Amino acid sequence: MSLDKSDVEKIAHLARLAIDESTIPDYARDLNNILNLVEQMSAVNTDAVSPMAHPLDAHQRLREDVVSETDQRELFQSIAPKTDDGVYLVPQVIE
Repeated sequence: MSLDKSDVEKIAHLARLAIDESTIPDYARDLNNILNLVEQMSAVNTDAVSPMAHPLDAHQRLREDVVSETDQRELFQSIAPKTDDGVYLVPQVIE
């Protein structure tokens, strides 16, 4: 796939970018290089590669999920203008 001047102008318009006429060939070359790299990466056989969440085998130290505050919902909802069944009622914004 090769991008030309009109393609770069369309992309710039969609991205709401103002670019100089003189820099369009540079943008076209850079975008073509990116697309060529994506094509090369798509051609690589990844059948034996298992997906991973992070390139490093790092483990996060997580804290215990312990309740550290008392339930104050009744207190907070007692000062709210409108509540029902434990939820806050607000005016409808979208019809």
